[in-house]
Amino acid sequence: MRAMVLEQPRPAENSPLALRDLPTPVPGAGEIRIRVRACGLCRTDLHIAEGELPLRKSPLVPGHQVVGVVDAVGPGVRRIREGDRVGVAWVYSTCGECAYCRKDQENLCDRARFTGYDVDGGYAEAMIVPEDFAHPLPAGFSDLQAAPLLCAGIVGYRSFRLSNVQPGERLGLYGFGASAHIIFQVARHLGCEVYVCTRTETHRQLARQMGAAWVGGAEMTPPEPLDAAIIFAPAGSLVLDALRVLRKGGTVALADITMSPIPQIDYASLLYHERTVRSVANSTREDAREFLRLAAEIPIRTQVETFRLEEANQALQAVKHSKIRGAGVLVIG
Repeated sequence: MRAMVLEQPRPAENSPLALRDLPTPVPGAGEIRIRVRACGLCRTDLHIAEGELPLRKSPLVPGHQVVGVVDAVGPGVRRIREGDRVGVAWVYSTCGECAYCRKDQENLCDRARFTGYDVDGGYAEAMIVPEDFAHPLPAGFSDLQAAPLLCAGIVGYRSFRLSNVQPGERLGLYGFGASAHIIFQVARHLGCEVYVCTRTETHRQLARQMGAAWVGGAEMTPPEPLDAAIIFAPAGSLVLDALRVLRKGGTVALADITMSPIPQIDYASLLYHERTVRSVANSTREDAREFLRLAAEIPIRTQVETFRLEEANQALQAVKHSKIRGAGVLVIG
């Protein structure tokens, strides 16, 4: 099978991924094999390719927003059958035994494995996944529209929930890439006013077209205080920008897996009055099920730009420089 492989991290401009012909994997007990049709691009893929996240496996096939059709099942598989269309998200497996797993916090499992990081992911024509971590996909979404839902959507949805924003309140989104443009639709569906802070003019145009209540830069002051904010960009300085315009008792949720250092926070002016800053780590399978049901109900429509598998390096460069309008997707099958 063809796959884009990372052997040594380096800047995206230096094309860290190489096209290789790898053996087609064979599913073991409790596993299924997916013939990949599409794989969404995520900024986490960029962090891995450039070495901001330490490489755990080499060579590695990245990609964790995978859509495909099951073409083989291993012994003991009972729920999923050949021919089913499924998705694979960031969380590849959890132990099911630790204190976190027992408390419905499998997103914090100490022995969790992650797709396209600990195991080979979806920048390939086929991949293996445990049956219990494959997600049936709503029929109303094409492969290309479904792919960004599997991380940008699921982790974005968890960030939305942990921001504690309520229907009718004002939500600020910092950064307006794949995840933010999906969660924008969730927020509007639930009756929130959405304020978008982004530095890229094409992203500002998209936010306006989608009906943002206000669009501007992070250094600007929205016309009303925010009840909650989600920071999607990996820039620690945005935490201060969001706190500056947050009402008393509001929450700033940090959606990215990594972030540049957060500057010193002045307690009296920015954090006092019970304002909260909280990180968001991974997601649970329940997050995925709940979000995919909601996505079909709304229904969410992702803005997609496509790349061929062999164009994965150019795609990561586009992610790095915020040149993708909406979400980027590799077309594979």
